Amino acid sequence: MGEHKRNKAIEEAATKLTAGATDEGRIVELGAIAFLGFVLPNGASPVQLREMRMAFIAGADFLFTSIMNVMEAGTEPTPKDLERMSRIHDELERFRKEFTTRHPAPERPQ
Repeated sequence: MGEHKRNKAIEEAATKLTAGATDEGRIVELGAIAFLGFVLPNGASPVQLREMRMAFIAGADFLFTSIMNVMEAGTEPTPKDLERMSRIHDELERFRKEFTTRHPAPERPQ
């Protein structure tokens, strides 16, 4: 399979997995599992697993609660809402860059 086809297949599988987890009310848990797979060493203790999972979910809860609290009243997003979401996106992109530098994805066999 060519690189482009493989990347497309992975992207489609990830989208399907994410949508399914969201529909089942388990998207944060899926994120926690992926995160733990990147940051914890093999042989991590049950305490490490539990506490890192709790830290990840606490961060997700904080962000979601904060977003819900700062959105302006109404059913449509306001310019201020969009600006706030853009700033959150920018902050997370900075973190993602730092994270991927410190935790690069493993090389895939050819």
